[in-house]
Amino acid sequence: MRMGKIFFSLTVVGLFVMGLTGSASAKNKFEKEVEKEQEAVNLVREMQRGGYGLITTKELKDMIDSGKDALIIDTMSYSASYKKNHVPGAEQFLFPIPEMNAWDTEQTNGKTIDDFKALLGPDISKTIVIYCGFVKCTRSHNGAMWATKLGYKNVMRFPGGIFAWKGAEYPVEKGK
Repeated sequence: MRMGKIFFSLTVVGLFVMGLTGSASAKNKFEKEVEKEQEAVNLVREMQRGGYGLITTKELKDMIDSGKDALIIDTMSYSASYKKNHVPGAEQFLFPIPEMNAWDTEQTNGKTIDDFKALLGPDISKTIVIYCGFVKCTRSHNGAMWATKLGYKNVMRFPGGIFAWKGAEYPVEKGK
């Protein structure tokens, strides 16, 4: 009889712990959803402030594969990121992570707004795709926002960046 009570007690405790674990994982699932929601809202708000569009990893890959004339810009540092791997054909131009409302050459590795204009070229209708590392990284927001401020009409931000590109197992280039 005593063994029966001990077994029953252990079973109840085990079920209780499993219930807590289940609740904890459900709570984590819900907390993760809140984080995803905040990231999505932040992305949309940045897009609205910047006046540019968005493009997915697959859409960018399809654009490249179709041979569409587009300028792709990687906004991360040359030595720490771009040199190691970047989307094929991408050019590099450093932008800072904090929102850059006024041009700051200290934040763009000494490059001026005229340097950025020269990279973008004279065709304000050309498709321009700007990316950084991942969704939370706002370097691409700064680049896309500045291209739009300069009058370019077909500017898109690739928010998934190089992490999404590599996650899709698409080829990368190194160096340049």
